[in-house]
Amino acid sequence: MPDSTLPTSATPEAITKTLKRFAGLSREDKMQTLLAYSRKLEPLPERFRTIDRAAFHVHECQTPVDIIPEMRNGALHFYAAVDTRQSPTVAAFLAIVFSAVNDQPPETTLALPADFVSTVMADIGLGAREVGLNAIVARLKRHAAEARDRRPDSQVEEAKP
Repeated sequence: MPDSTLPTSATPEAITKTLKRFAGLSREDKMQTLLAYSRKLEPLPERFRTIDRAAFHVHECQTPVDIIPEMRNGALHFYAAVDTRQSPTVAAFLAIVFSAVNDQPPETTLALPADFVSTVMADIGLGAREVGLNAIVARLKRHAAEARDRRPDSQVEEAKP
């Protein structure tokens, strides 16, 4: 019988690797890994600090977080505005998912499995966070679908809500 916590063969390799890594960790190791990832979240570039980010805000997440996509040469890159010191779990989750999908075609983000959040967060005891984290994944997928549908393969596209 296949392990339902592991991704299917349609899941891109970077995501499969991330999910397999988390599936094999103990609760304590997952907590340590989350802490390490929270320090790896790329800072929001200066060019996005002055834009109106209201349309990028993930309202369903208890933590104030904005997800800003940028399309460059057919690859999607996400940035997040989040207070990493006050919200290390959200920052860690963003760093994990961004490490799997950034600088990849939009299809990579769209291939995030429905149980991505629960697989990464399993056995940590932060179930209340899953609603917001699933909303983040839904927002990433929405941006990816929009980017795929209007893909300008040879130019940088400005961030759009």
